[in-house]
Amino acid sequence: MVTAVQIRLKDAGATRELGRVLGRLLGPGDVVILTGELGAGKTTLAQGLAQGLEVSGTVTSPTFTLIQEHQGRLPFYHIDVYRLEDPEAALELGLEEYFYGQGVTLVEWGKRLGELLPPEYLEVCLEYDPMAGRRATLTARGQRYARILEELKQIAGPGA
Repeated sequence: MVTAVQIRLKDAGATRELGRVLGRLLGPGDVVILTGELGAGKTTLAQGLAQGLEVSGTVTSPTFTLIQEHQGRLPFYHIDVYRLEDPEAALELGLEEYFYGQGVTLVEWGKRLGELLPPEYLEVCLEYDPMAGRRATLTARGQRYARILEELKQIAGPGA
């Protein structure tokens, strides 16, 4: 089973396309944790994921609202915990309802939740190096997500 995949991303369009393909592979109850520095492309990937989930309308970063809910072929819960000072404050958000619900949950800056994360999820780390370009490292935390990475690798081809 594939537990990690690295993909080079030539530009923001490739980041959005990765999200779109990933969105098509995700199902009810799936959780994606996004990591990466400011400007690495987290919201761009989220927009692509929303396209893959057939969400209509604009998807923006929920930095100030913390949670945005969108409807598509599945509900899409876009959460941004960048502004949370204390992971315990996340308990008040009712994250369990999102993590264990019927939609797809994407959490920007999700590693900040620490112990509050579900035991299984897909982590997507976006990096930008001015010399090497953009790169996404997808890491499966659990068998369900390892299978998703297998499918993604088949779609993306040998470069993934």
